[in-house]
Order: sequence, then C-alpha cells, then structure tokens
Amino acid sequence: MTREDETIWALRTTANREDQVMDFVASNATKKKLEVYSVVRPHGMRGYIFIEAATKTDAEQAAFNIPYARGILPQPVKYSEIEHMLEQVKHEMNIQKNDIVEIISGPFKRENAKVTRIDKTKEEVVVELLEAAVPIPITVKMDAVKVIRRETETAAKEEEETGEDTYKGF
Repeated sequence: MTREDETIWALRTTANREDQVMDFVASNATKKKLEVYSVVRPHGMRGYIFIEAATKTDAEQAAFNIPYARGILPQPVKYSEIEHMLEQVKHEMNIQKNDIVEIISGPFKRENAKVTRIDKTKEEVVVELLEAAVPIPITVKMDAVKVIRRETETAAKEEEETGEDTYKGF
C-alpha cells in the first residue's frame, strides 16, 4: 500500500491544544485497537492535526469524546496536499561559541547575549545576557537566536595571550 492509498483525515482542534489532542487520540487508538497508523501535528499549523487511519470510522472512534477535539472533516486529505508540512528539512545553524546573538523570541526578546555552549543534538544554546549585572546562563532553542556579531579567532587568541578583552567599537 502506498501513501496515496492510505487515508488521512484532518481533525479540527482548539487552537494551541493540538499536542494534548494528539496524545489523547494516540491513547484512544491503542486502547480500542483501532487501525490508526499515525497522528501528526504539523509545525506552525494551529487548530488541526492529521490522523492516518484505515477508515473514517477508525479516525472518528480515535477522536471520540476527546477534550478540545472539534470533529473530523468530511473529506479525506490527500497526502500531496500536506506533504510540504510533513517533510522535515534540516537547517544548518551557523552558531559558534563566543558569538554575540540577539534573542528573537521568548521573555528575553531583543536582548543581546554571548553564546557559551552549544548542544546540537537538542538544538539548544546556552547564552549569557550582555546587559545583565550578573552573568546567568540561559538555555534557549537555536531558532530563538540570530547571530549579530562573530568573535574572530584572532581576537579570541589575543585575549587568551594577553589576558585582556579586545574591544571592537560598534
């Protein structure tokens, strides 16, 4: 059976409750031994999750009596219509230790910080805010920062050799 033969149903949900609905649907499908093959919440799409099931009845039973679930759409969704939302594209993040970054989301939005550690597996960086009186390490997602200035290797080596900070004016 190819992807085109399988049936994908869109389930409307309350916005920002997609993860909870997804967990409930997966749990329901397992308990009731339904032919549900996958449950997907596309990144960035609010108010819908997709259920890949053998029949519409299986999808409806998986979503039956679930809080925040608003109902299965009457027509199945073609895989080609949602394929672009499901294909994971890996973006190479060009962040290095000692980079000066701007935090672009979250409670520290618009703050500048220095990268102290990078965890590529978790896609997180540990930064220290530049304006803070006491440097406190903060862990943020890599996509929540953008590099605004890169410390060159020569400046880093000079700092190590002389023990002084090299200042480059803005």
